[in-house]
Amino acid sequence: MVQLHEMIFRDAHQSMLATRMRTEDMLPIADKVDQIGFFSLEVWGGATFDVPIRYLNECPWERIRKLKKAMPNTPMQMLERAMNIVAYWNFPDDIVKKFIYLAKKNGVDYFRIFDALNDLRNMEVPIESVKENGGHVQACLSYTISPVHTVDYFVEKFKKLSKMGADTLCIKDMAGMISPQRAYDIIKGVKDAGIKQPIDLHSHYTSGMTGMAYQRAVEAGVDILDTAMSPISGGTAAPATESVVAALKGTEWDTGYDLELLIEIRKYFLKVWDKYRHLHRFNALKVDPSVTLHQVPGGMLSNLIFQLEEQGAHDKYQEILVETARVREELGYPPLVTPTSQVVGVQAVMNVLHGRYKVITKETKDYCKGMYGKPPAPIKVEIMKKVLGPKWKDEVIDCRPADLLEPMWEKRKSELKEHTDVKLTDENIMTYAIYPQVGLKFLKGQAQAEFTSEDLPLPLDHKLTRGMVKQSFPEVKDLWLETLPPEKRSGPAQIPTEFEVEVDGEPFEVKVIPSGGFMVSGATSGAPQKPKDIDGGVKSNMQGTILSLKVKKGDKVKVGDVIATIEAMKMEQEIKSESNGEVKDIFIKEGDSVSCGDLLMQVL
Repeated sequence: MVQLHEMIFRDAHQSMLATRMRTEDMLPIADKVDQIGFFSLEVWGGATFDVPIRYLNECPWERIRKLKKAMPNTPMQMLERAMNIVAYWNFPDDIVKKFIYLAKKNGVDYFRIFDALNDLRNMEVPIESVKENGGHVQACLSYTISPVHTVDYFVEKFKKLSKMGADTLCIKDMAGMISPQRAYDIIKGVKDAGIKQPIDLHSHYTSGMTGMAYQRAVEAGVDILDTAMSPISGGTAAPATESVVAALKGTEWDTGYDLELLIEIRKYFLKVWDKYRHLHRFNALKVDPSVTLHQVPGGMLSNLIFQLEEQGAHDKYQEILVETARVREELGYPPLVTPTSQVVGVQAVMNVLHGRYKVITKETKDYCKGMYGKPPAPIKVEIMKKVLGPKWKDEVIDCRPADLLEPMWEKRKSELKEHTDVKLTDENIMTYAIYPQVGLKFLKGQAQAEFTSEDLPLPLDHKLTRGMVKQSFPEVKDLWLETLPPEKRSGPAQIPTEFEVEVDGEPFEVKVIPSGGFMVSGATSGAPQKPKDIDGGVKSNMQGTILSLKVKKGDKVKVGDVIATIEAMKMEQEIKSESNGEVKDIFIKEGDSVSCGDLLMQVL
C-alpha cells in the first residue's frame, strides 16, 4: 500500500495561483477531504504565512485553527524552513522553538522540516523542538542536480537524519526534475541502507516525467507520494491525486482511497480554479523540460512571473531562467528552494536588468558569507570578490549561522507592547517577530485584501486580471475590456490611451476611460506633486517598499554610500548614492510603496 500526502490547500495553489487561495474557499470541501484517509494534508507553512498577511488580510493562525477543526481526522502538516521558519532568513533558537510550540498548539501535527542547503546543523533545533512538543518530524532533503548531489550524497544524509529523530523522511524535489532512474536509485539506496523510517517523494510535474518517476519510486519501495487534486495539479504543481489513485488501483500498492469521493471533491475544485482565473498563467500550466537545466521550482516560477510583471520585465523571463542556472553554478550549486531560490533568482533578475553583479542584494551577500549555511560546493572565487570585496575571506563564517544571533522573543514582545492598538498574544508577537513591517501593518488592521471570495471571479478589466488577459495579447500595451453587459456593448474591446500632462509645470497621469470621462491618478486637488526629473535625482530601479532611510536632509554623502533600503521581490536591496553631495530633499518615507523610476530623493 502507498499513501498520499495531499497538497491542495498549500503547495498546489502556491505553485499555480501564487498562494492566493483564501480560507473561505477551502472550508466548504474540508469535510469530504477529511473522509479520504490521506497520510497527511499540507495546509500551512511555506508562503501561506507571508501571503495571507501581505495580500489577503487573513490571519494564518486562524486558518490553521479553522482547518484543523474542519478536518479533525487527518494529520495537518506544515512546511517548515528549518531556522528560516516561514521567512527567508535565519532566526535565533528562541524564536524557532516558540514558533513550533505555537504551531503545534494551533493545530499542526506533522512538520516537514528542510534546509535549503541541506546543512543538517540548521535542522537540529527544529527537529528537537517538534519532538519535545509531541509532533511528527518529516525530515527532508532538497533534491537538485549537480556534480556533488550524487545518490550516495542523499543516502548518507538520510542516514544522519534517521539518527537525528526523524519519524519519516522525504525527498523534496521542489522543481519537478527528478528522473525515474534517480528516484528509484535514491529510494532503493535508502531501503538497502537499512533505514527504517517510511520515505516520501515530493515532486512537481514541471519536467513532464514525474508520473514515470512516481512509478519507479513505487517499485523501489516508496511509502508516501505527494499529490494535488487535479484541477490545481500538473504543470508547476504536483501530479494529480485522482490519477495516481486510479493508476495504483488493483495493484499491490493500491491506496484504498474512494475514487468516486475524490471525483466529487474534484468537481468542487474545478469551480475554485475558475473563480481564480485572474491568476492563471500559461507558463505555470505548461510542461517545461528545461527545468532540468535552470532548476527553478514551481512555486518560484509562478511567483517569478508575477514579480516580473510588477517590475515591467515580463519579456525577460527566458533570459532570467538562463541566468538563474549560471548564478546557481557560480554560488556553489545550492538547491533552488526557499530561501536560496529567492536569493539566486532575484540576483539573476538583477543581473539581467542592471548588468552582472552590478546590483547585489543583501541576501546574496549574506549567502556568500555563510549566513544561510554551508554551500554544497565552494563558491567561485571571482564571485566572492565581486560580492564581498577583495578581503572576502575575512567575511566568511564557518559556524551554524544561528549561533551568531541574539535571542529575539522578549525584544519583539517589548516592541509590540508599545503598539497599544494591537492585542498582545503569543501568536501576534510571533507574526510581528517574523515579519516586523508587513506583520505590524496586518496586526494594526491596515492591510487590505486584494480580493475576497465573494469578489471572484474578477471582471476582465480589473487591474489584477490584466496580466492574465495580456498573456494572450502581449502586443497590446494596455488592454481594457468593457464592463457593460454584452447586450449593451457598442463594439469590441476598448483600448484607451494614457497620457502624462503637465499643468503649471506639474506632471499628471491621465487615463481615458471607455465611458468617455477621464481619471487623473496620483493627484488630489491642491496637493503638491513631486517632480519626475530633477538635477541630482535618485530614482528607484525596482518596484518595492521602502524599508529604511539611511540619510536625512542636509546630510553629506559620497558615491556608493547607502542612502536607503528597499524590499523588492521579497529581497532587501540597498540604494546607493551615485554622486558626491548633500541630500537636498527626500520625497519618500519608510513604508512607502514605489515603482520603478519613482524619484526618491535629491543629492547635489
